[in-house]
Amino acid sequence: MKPAPFSYVRVSDLVEAFDLLEDYGADARILSGGQSLIPTLNLRLSAPSLLIDIGGLASLRGIEARGEQIRIGALTRHVDVERSPLIATRLPLLSQAMPHVAHAAIRNRGTIGGSLALADPAAELPACMLALNATMVIASRKGERKVPASEFFKGLYSTALEPNEILVCIDIPATSGGARYYFNEFARRHGDYALVGIAAVCEFIANQPRDLRLVFFGCGDRPLRASHTEAAVLQTGLTSLQLEKTITTAIGRDLDPQADLHASSSTRLHLASVLARRSIASFLNS
Repeated sequence: MKPAPFSYVRVSDLVEAFDLLEDYGADARILSGGQSLIPTLNLRLSAPSLLIDIGGLASLRGIEARGEQIRIGALTRHVDVERSPLIATRLPLLSQAMPHVAHAAIRNRGTIGGSLALADPAAELPACMLALNATMVIASRKGERKVPASEFFKGLYSTALEPNEILVCIDIPATSGGARYYFNEFARRHGDYALVGIAAVCEFIANQPRDLRLVFFGCGDRPLRASHTEAAVLQTGLTSLQLEKTITTAIGRDLDPQADLHASSSTRLHLASVLARRSIASFLNS
């Protein structure tokens, strides 16, 4: 299929983008990398009257260290995050996750901001941002506001972005010396959306776990943090012989996965338990 007719404007600055958003409202869509938007246009799942192309705004692109934080511009492409030495050193969870994001051709064009603003519940990056305690920096004509990842993802393809706002960058706390990371997913084929995936972080102090964050994707309408499982694991102990039973029991309190043509709810819940156990094993062996 071909998309419904639409107008197209490539803006030269954010002010121009804000003007167009105010003029067109819900009939306008922001275009960055276009790797998710273009297919929805072709399938006529989306039919805006105007595409606002922000791809030429160099100020929204790049990766830089800012004290104890790493700032990633919303227009930074997946491939640049994947290949960044700074990301590999300071945010290794993202380096682990990026090869799982779609295929190389998609990563060459897709942007990190586009993925986060889409908020696909089976996507890798929203889960990573939640696990890393990232902060979304959102701009409008009124200025900027900051929204924690825990408050940004509202539901199925739904975020805290208002119609007149644009995600401009992401601030992420850099790794501490005692942090360990784990990322993995189960997919039918590499590059496909995950049946279930996990982005996990564990902070160790004096070689003892103090803060555990287990975030699952593909298990609900948004990335989900398994807070009951985290607490149960820390209370039981990472090396406990009862760990498998603890995880299997607790994870059902955190997740209620949907069933579809690819997997039943019980299958997804079992896979989530497997990934949780593998993350703990990885932390112990790091």
